[in-house]
Amino acid sequence: MNVMIFLIKRPSFCAALLGLLLSTSTLAGAMEADEASIKRGEYLARVAGCNDCHTAAYPEEAGNIPKSQWLMGVIIGFQGPWGTSYPANLRLYVANMDEQQWLARARLPMLPPMPWFALRDMTDEDLLAIYHFVRSLGPAGEPMPAAGAPDQPVSTPYYEFVPKNLPSHAVTH
Repeated sequence: MNVMIFLIKRPSFCAALLGLLLSTSTLAGAMEADEASIKRGEYLARVAGCNDCHTAAYPEEAGNIPKSQWLMGVIIGFQGPWGTSYPANLRLYVANMDEQQWLARARLPMLPPMPWFALRDMTDEDLLAIYHFVRSLGPAGEPMPAAGAPDQPVSTPYYEFVPKNLPSHAVTH
């Protein structure tokens, strides 16, 4: 039997075959987009300085930290008028978030010294690229301590993040 006649006589098979072909090409396109998004996210994480705070010893080692150790948070806090904040383990943080939850959370204000306004001003595409990259690393490490209130003592090491000797015209709020 001619293949063309077979397909004409069996429209349900033809529809199923067409659906399979379309879904395969769509899947291949999505996989390529994910790969491109992951690479873009890695680039953005590097240039936006995510590793500077969220990867242990990254600045001290001039970025020469294996990618397997990236973005697992740092136990050293930042203490200032807001209390004490810790660089989150981003790999655990995004592990149970979907894309929409990430987009919403990434644009909300965060405690200093997190430059949350940089995330707020990124495009959805850039934020999703960072999300895909972090998720591609897989969950690893331990959660970091929760932020502490201004008068709450902490037992972890911390950087004091308070301006000193400001000129009288400087804005301090």
